[in-house]
Amino acid sequence: MTELAEKAGITVRTLRFYRERKLIPPPRREGRIAWYDEHHLARLRTITALLERGHTLNAIADLTDAFDNGREIGELLGLGEPTEETPVRLTPQELADRFEGEVTPENLATALELGYVATDGDEIVHISRRLMDVSVALIQEGVPLAAILEAGRRVRVHAEELSDLFITTVHSHTPDVDLERLRPLAKAVVEAELSMAMDRRLHESRAKSASADATSSASDS
Repeated sequence: MTELAEKAGITVRTLRFYRERKLIPPPRREGRIAWYDEHHLARLRTITALLERGHTLNAIADLTDAFDNGREIGELLGLGEPTEETPVRLTPQELADRFEGEVTPENLATALELGYVATDGDEIVHISRRLMDVSVALIQEGVPLAAILEAGRRVRVHAEELSDLFITTVHSHTPDVDLERLRPLAKAVVEAELSMAMDRRLHESRAKSASADATSSASDS
């Protein structure tokens, strides 16, 4: 225990306190001997880093509980690696830094549930760099992560329906076709329709704004 505390840069008393608070997993025991390993050291360094970033011990306890009870990366990727997405590995403190204080126990639990993130030892793996970068950009624009995750949940439902529609349509006419080869066609349809839908919504928004300005000007005169 003394050696572990020295490597982590904390006192033995602090280490005992963390263990009593269940912030670190119990050691492996052989008789009366307790064995700590690199996993315990990594967790202690994570706790120190999160404390330095202003997280309370209660919040850290909630986060570590979510980490420990989250899905392992092997479970998340049970159907194989995503063919077009690049997973991103982050330490818990890097995740907290990237999402600018939005990594609450509630948001983390939702992200784990949706399969956006998973645990791999002492690391967090985000399933898609593209989705992570979009989430970070929206947070920087002022959109809360909770709202982003809820929107992601709804988008996934529609994406599953669109995928089923494309596969069913193609297979009903050409059952032996290589769907992987036609994947770019499905993406092109979705991107084009989304682009045109955005055009329509933005046009409607500008028209409403112009109408409101005209009404306001008429009232002033």
